[in-house]
This record gives sequence, structure tokens and C-alpha cells, in this order.
Amino acid sequence: MTPFTYDRAGDVDAALKFGAAGAKYLGGGTNLVDLMRETIEQPVGVVDVTGLSSAIEERQDGGLLIGAAAKNSAVAAHRVVRTRYPVLGRAILAGASAQIRNMATTGGNLLQRTRCAYFYDNEGSRCNKRQAGQGCDAIDGFNRMHAILGASDACVATHPSDMCVALAALDATVHVATPTGMRTIPFGDLHRLPGDQPQIDTMLDPDWLITAIELPALPIAARSTYRKVRDRSSYAFAVISVAAALEVKDGIVSDVRLALGGVAHKPWRASKAEAALKGQPATAAAFRAAAEAELADARPLKDNGFKIELATRTITAVLADLAGAAA
Repeated sequence: MTPFTYDRAGDVDAALKFGAAGAKYLGGGTNLVDLMRETIEQPVGVVDVTGLSSAIEERQDGGLLIGAAAKNSAVAAHRVVRTRYPVLGRAILAGASAQIRNMATTGGNLLQRTRCAYFYDNEGSRCNKRQAGQGCDAIDGFNRMHAILGASDACVATHPSDMCVALAALDATVHVATPTGMRTIPFGDLHRLPGDQPQIDTMLDPDWLITAIELPALPIAARSTYRKVRDRSSYAFAVISVAAALEVKDGIVSDVRLALGGVAHKPWRASKAEAALKGQPATAAAFRAAAEAELADARPLKDNGFKIELATRTITAVLADLAGAAA
């Protein structure tokens, strides 16, 4: 491991000064420390920000403000999350292991690297995320777990987070401290598709610091769920995942929120499926037609074409379950 400095930030301003000097922000370290150990990340220093903004606060408008340093397990267990935003709690519990959830922070979860096995193969594989312009061995390699939506010739990796899929469906807002002041960023704009710069995962500058994630007051979110399809029951990334919320009135879909994991370089908001469903009967046929509309632009690789049908069936089943519960 390359030598680096360690500092602990007492407040946001101190953290920003360390960030401006090239230090990486350290939350639970469940991703950053792994990457440093593999010499994929080699920061000159790390600044511990776990002492900042860990509160989970109800807002007067009915929303929820989650501090970036709040532990994943604390968020999943929070009363408001369990009752008003069950999709988020279920997504968190579907991710990683209990030990990691007890260490990982909310802000760190958002900033974990989009990655695949080739990204970690520092000696034997080409990876544009690890070294821009090097090439992508996943495209012609073993790509069963890789992207079917929004990929490019430079990268076909999928975003690993479960939490982020739920946050995409919930229209969350990210609060960010920058050297010039505070900013808010719609969650859907936080992460990037790979394009020709897959080494850049988010639209944040390197020294910007996530301080909180805000969930809007969203009545539909109380009727929400998360389903993760994976190869084994614990500690596995999603092959496909679905975060969904559904409102049905007199048998007709009046509102819907839908996001997918395991399909793209970022959490994928299924806006085409949402548009196709609103005003339609809450039937399995309508749910499948909406899923097919979302996946019409899918571009599978040689090993992952099965994801299209798997995603279609999973979306259909999740929405059917929510519709049944609503009835």
C-alpha cells in the first residue's frame, strides 16, 4: 500500500480544506480501503468524516434528512424509513452483510465506485475505469453481470449499490458542501453514464463533500418495495434489482415510481415504464408492457442477454405484488 496521511475533520470546512489538498473522504471505508489495498486508489491522504452529519431528522414537510455519516444499518432501522419509505430499508438490508452495513455510511454508499471483476484485476486486465484509454476487457470477456442499458464502448460495468436504486426511485436530493458554498443535486443527476470517460463516476468535483441526503414527503413511498435477484442469498451484487412504489385508484395506475439496479453504470430510473403505466389498468399485462417499453433499448452482450427477460419478469412481479397489496 502506498503511504498516505490520515486526518480527522472536526467540521465541514476542515474536511473541505483536506479535500482541496488531495485527500479522499473516508466514511466507513468499506469500498475506499479495499481499493487502496489493491493499489487501485492511491490518495495522498484520507480525511475521516465519520464525525460529521450522522443525524437522521424528520422535516416539517414530512420528508426526511439523512446525514451522510449515518450508518446504513441505522437508516434501515429508523422508524420513518420503515413506515414511510420501506423500499429504502429493504434495499439497504439486501446489500452486503450485516457487518458491512454497520460500518458503511450513507454518503460512502453513494460514492462507491462502479466496478466489475476486470476493474479489480490490476495486473492482468485492461480497464478504462482504472486507467483511461487502456481498453475494456469485459466487452469481449465474461460479461454475465454487466450492463444492458446506457453502456458505451469504453465501459459496461454496473453500479453496485442497492440503496442508490431505492433513492433513485424516491426522487431524493443530495446536499453537497463545496468550497464556494452549499449545493443541492437531484439524485438522478449525481451519477454518470460511462460515455468516453468511465473513470468519472459522479458529477461531483473531487473536493466536494456530500453532507446529507433528503427524501421528499412522498405518500406513494409508503406503498413501496425492493426486490433483488442475485446468485446467492447474501453478500452478492444484484443480477437485477427493482425498486418500486405504486398507487392504484379504481383499478387504474394513478402514480408509479420505478428504478432498476444491475442494468447500467448508474442506478437506472425507469421513466419510460413509468410513463407507459400511468393511466393504465393495474394488470400484469400492463406491467409487462411497461417493462418491455423500458427495456426496448437494451443492448445485451454475449453473456447477459437473459437480463432483459429477467428484468421484465421481475418488474412485472413486483408491480403485481404492490397492486395486490393496494387492492
